[in-house]
Amino acid sequence: MKVSKDCVVSLEYRLHLGDGKTVDSSAPGKPLAYIHGRGQIVPGLEGQLAGLSAGDAKQVVVVPAQGYGEHDARGLQEVPRTMFPPGAPLEPGLSISAQTADGDVIPITIRELKGDTVVVDLNHPLAGKTLHFDVTVHEVRQATAEELEHGHAHGPGGAHDH
Repeated sequence: MKVSKDCVVSLEYRLHLGDGKTVDSSAPGKPLAYIHGRGQIVPGLEGQLAGLSAGDAKQVVVVPAQGYGEHDARGLQEVPRTMFPPGAPLEPGLSISAQTADGDVIPITIRELKGDTVVVDLNHPLAGKTLHFDVTVHEVRQATAEELEHGHAHGPGGAHDH
């Protein structure tokens, strides 16, 4: 079976930024599973996987617009230091997670400390970066009706086994 819309694809991947230094990867022996065509992985990678079969390996280069987007200067914001827990070890380059009023968790990077304020970057840490993926497709199968309804791939034991 070839990778196409509404197939569950299991793949091993390694991500680097062109220098060969791994930024992210699937855990050994634990491939990433997603439903193809549902926007669950970056568009530039998803588009390059269409038509592949189990056992296929590919190197894919994804430009920022097809990855995590360009870096947006509006994402740099100054917030009061009081927004952070007292005594939190804040330093430039530190990446933390914050929860929005809607309950979503977003990554934040500390860019600068300015007295009583902290300059934070709300852009994804990989925004503006060209992504280099080494991928190997392990399995391609038709998604079940339950997976399509739930909007994500299930593990071998069903909905609760991811």
